[in-house]
Amino acid sequence: MDKKNALRAGALASGTTLMMLLMSSPALALNRDDGDDPGPGLSVIDTLGLYVAAPIVLFLVIAGLVMVGDKSRKQQKQG
Repeated sequence: MDKKNALRAGALASGTTLMMLLMSSPALALNRDDGDDPGPGLSVIDTLGLYVAAPIVLFLVIAGLVMVGDKSRKQQKQG
């Protein structure tokens, strides 16, 4: 019975994925919509900074703040 349910779930997931891919094809169309006014494109440096460097920096800042808060809490419990 488990094999049948797994097969059914796999068929459903693959069918749903296929339908999503087929329905999203207009999103990749080359025709511009009315009122579409795209700005200038990003350079390679801008793209790397925005999508690679900025998330890494944000992660490190948040992790640092969590570690500082955790250390101060441990020091208060010891004293």
